Amino acid sequence: MIAQLRGLLAQVEADRCVIDVNGVGYLVQASSRTLAALPQPPELACVLVETVVREDAILLYGFAEASERSWFRLLTTVQGVGAKVALAILSVLPPPDLMAAIAAGDKTMLTRAGGVGARLAQRIVTELRDKCDGMPTGLPAGVAVSAATVAVPTPRSIAADAVLALSGLGFRRAEAQPVVERVIGRFEDNVDLDVVIRDALKELAR
Repeated sequence: MIAQLRGLLAQVEADRCVIDVNGVGYLVQASSRTLAALPQPPELACVLVETVVREDAILLYGFAEASERSWFRLLTTVQGVGAKVALAILSVLPPPDLMAAIAAGDKTMLTRAGGVGARLAQRIVTELRDKCDGMPTGLPAGVAVSAATVAVPTPRSIAADAVLALSGLGFRRAEAQPVVERVIGRFEDNVDLDVVIRDALKELAR
């Protein structure tokens, strides 16, 4: 089983990247936050990996931090949460916010992730609320996470995250910023980071 990859970052897309390790290109799926944390191709990159073996494929999921990988593993224990949905959740909520949202029973925060409806959000809260103790958050030692730490992302913070992600994909900030703002302007209160990045990529690719 592959637990970590270190090599040249050959390519970055909206939800995956290719890492060249000694001439072998590994396709790694990842959250938008992990992809945004990667260097510019073709620089050296290192990601933690969760290997999923299926009858028809061997799939690799990459993470910039061990805490994100641990939460990915926990999320996928919930019925209805596959790898794609787990990555969508982690793209919207980093581990500290995810823990706090579950502790608070905040289904609205969870439904900001693509593929998560109210019923699935309730199932996640119900099944994981008692399993959060001891889960890593990536925060410095001694920093506690509580329901009070949950903050609803504002369009401004989502715009900043989207621009950061697009910059990680090789787009200049000056060209990405107006496109992101235009995409966000199409939405009202409920705007999802993954949707913003996806729609912005479509416009920038024209």
